[in-house]
Amino acid sequence: MSTDQPRTGARGLEDMVKLEPFEVPSAPFLPAGLAPLRLTARELEGRGTLRTSSYTIYVDLPGNADEMLLVQAYTGAYDLASKRVATYLRSLEARQAPNPLYGTWTPEPVIEGEVSRPSDETIEALKKRGYLVTLTPEEEESLFARLSAKHHLATLRNAPNYVVMPTYECNLRCPYCFQDHMRTDARNSHLLRVMDRSMVDRILAGMSTIEAAHGLKADADLTRTLTFFGGEPLLARSRPIIQYFMERMRARGRVRLNAITNATELDAYADLLGAEGIASIQVTLDGIPEEHDRRRIYPDGSGSFARIARNITLALERGVAVSVRMNIDRGNIEQLPALAEVFEAHGWSREARFSPYVAPIHEGNASVDAKSTFTSWQLTQAMEELRQRHPAVSAIGLMDDSLQFKARQIFDQKAQSTGFSTAFCGAHTTMYVFDAFGDIYACWERTGDTRQRIGHVTPAGEVLMSRLHLHAWRGRNVVSNPVCRKCRYATSCGGGCAVMAEGATGTLYKNFCDGYAQRFRAKVAQAYQEHVSGSGPGLDVSRLCET
Repeated sequence: MSTDQPRTGARGLEDMVKLEPFEVPSAPFLPAGLAPLRLTARELEGRGTLRTSSYTIYVDLPGNADEMLLVQAYTGAYDLASKRVATYLRSLEARQAPNPLYGTWTPEPVIEGEVSRPSDETIEALKKRGYLVTLTPEEEESLFARLSAKHHLATLRNAPNYVVMPTYECNLRCPYCFQDHMRTDARNSHLLRVMDRSMVDRILAGMSTIEAAHGLKADADLTRTLTFFGGEPLLARSRPIIQYFMERMRARGRVRLNAITNATELDAYADLLGAEGIASIQVTLDGIPEEHDRRRIYPDGSGSFARIARNITLALERGVAVSVRMNIDRGNIEQLPALAEVFEAHGWSREARFSPYVAPIHEGNASVDAKSTFTSWQLTQAMEELRQRHPAVSAIGLMDDSLQFKARQIFDQKAQSTGFSTAFCGAHTTMYVFDAFGDIYACWERTGDTRQRIGHVTPAGEVLMSRLHLHAWRGRNVVSNPVCRKCRYATSCGGGCAVMAEGATGTLYKNFCDGYAQRFRAKVAQAYQEHVSGSGPGLDVSRLCET
């Protein structure tokens, strides 16, 4: 079948939004009314009265009644402060923004005359760190938007991050899968083919074009990152094309190869696993063997746990980093203590390269009952409660633990930056998802329908992009959403998942908060407590600790 023929259930190239030669966006998205990116010293200084920055976050420290953490979103400052200093800052708030923008510590009502002014030294430290400003709220929002737009534009020019989908086919039929319709609806049967060598060559040629557009020279000394995704990318029948892709990528230079796989047929790739091959994999287990075998099933209804477990052991023996994701809802969370015992029984827990974590099941199709699911914050709370009852569960992480890790790195003075983020994920920056038909998508959850793609690689290897769709995805950031522009959590949250926002509101351009404010404060507090209980040099924040 020709890969450029129109497909049943989707439009062909001739019906698509106009395609043009690819260019990385060169101008930032700035809403109407905002000044250009250039910032003058006077604009930075402001002309208003001294007030607390609208982007100050207050983090309670459990068990510490006298101190709390302050975080400044766009300067990246993290500081320990006395409650007296925090109360002074609260007294200078211009206004209390509505939840979730505020969503922070609320002390007793501030009564005029009862708030004492900190020392001049502390005031100067608060100003230097960005907690006190002389910008009006409107001026500060404009400053935040311009700083964020400038950062986002620079991020768009970073090295590309590639995802390759050799097929949409999968050998499992998990009821909650967002791609379930691709295998169960006969109208999508045209998608279930495996990429061939000519398509690999096309995609590789397209990668060269994309890298040039990002300003990378052909002989640039870089390590490319490529993740195999599906469908199920590591089906045994896909082995020849995966090996060919790997060989061609290595011929171009250094490459870091990863795979998101169900691992049922991973043994077919045994000799391709390891530091020089597929170096890391993400695998899903949905509970103890009996529960997993009810959820992650073959078309005939049989379970997959035993085969996956054997292949996890194989991967670890081959030196592969194995991340095990557990999709959790209210029906299987109580099985985590028993699952931790399963990990121990297999010897995985003793492997440094083994890292299990949980993620909430969201409504991906009609088979998922919303009442049985957790929000991310609800799952965080449920996991903390479960860890209290079953300490062994502490070895199982959360998706939010990366936030905790970043904060701990800051406190331990090991972080190279504070991680200013203007977008939720790579779909809005540098991720390019290639499928078996040469179509390019920004997000893997929107693959399979040509009406959703951002571009296409022609048989000649030319990359053509839909300016409309490319800008829709790359233009979504904390500047494009008026709620995010005012939000003190925006530079960490990035606006939340676009797909979840679209499902809830009908548009990619809304925010999807998902309890982020509570999760942020909880994880930053935990990171600080870990830091304090640890050893080694720490963050010098004593200047704000007035009594």
